[in-house]
Amino acid sequence: MTLTAPRRGAGDDAGTASQILDVAERLVQVRGFNGFSYANIAAELHITKAALHYHFAGKADLGEALITRYSSRFAEALARADASGLGPSGKLAAYADLYLQVLRDRKMCLCGMLAAEYQTLPQPMRDAVISFFDQNESWLEAVLEQGRDEGSLQFTGSARDAARMVVSGLEGAMLIARPYGDIARFQAAAANLLAGLQPAGGHVLGDRALAGQAAAGEL
Repeated sequence: MTLTAPRRGAGDDAGTASQILDVAERLVQVRGFNGFSYANIAAELHITKAALHYHFAGKADLGEALITRYSSRFAEALARADASGLGPSGKLAAYADLYLQVLRDRKMCLCGMLAAEYQTLPQPMRDAVISFFDQNESWLEAVLEQGRDEGSLQFTGSARDAARMVVSGLEGAMLIARPYGDIARFQAAAANLLAGLQPAGGHVLGDRALAGQAAAGEL
């Protein structure tokens, strides 16, 4: 499933709030949370700052809403991968493709960007960022355990530690690829990361085409 937020009309409060979130999300993914102000959003949407405060009383409220919406879309993407018929290797490939989609749009993972600013964020946003990563690690842990039980994946240590390695590896690969503007750099790093979880002679990414379709919401 794509992580792109659906656009709504601006004719009602819900539509305006959605547009505010869309703009704010893009700004965070490009500049970081501390790199934009309400004035930036108001200018882009041609609305007053008072209208922004009507929907989101303060920037912290806006930030928390951003994480909640992003986490929900990510969870939906993971549920789609679960329902797609992919095996564990294919699910890992679909997971990596979610990050690739974001990077192709010249953006960073929303919560990855916020993690870099963690110490400057209000506590509710900090808690929401941690919850996002916990959610991802739990899903990956289940996938990794299934793969090891079936013999399609192998790794040392616990599935939880391996899940943390996957999240950290993909987030880090995005970060390093960004200044180079080199998507292939990320793809190579992701492929090597997932290859390290394959048994000898195994397929590195399982059914890559099917995984890509699952991540893109085509299944």
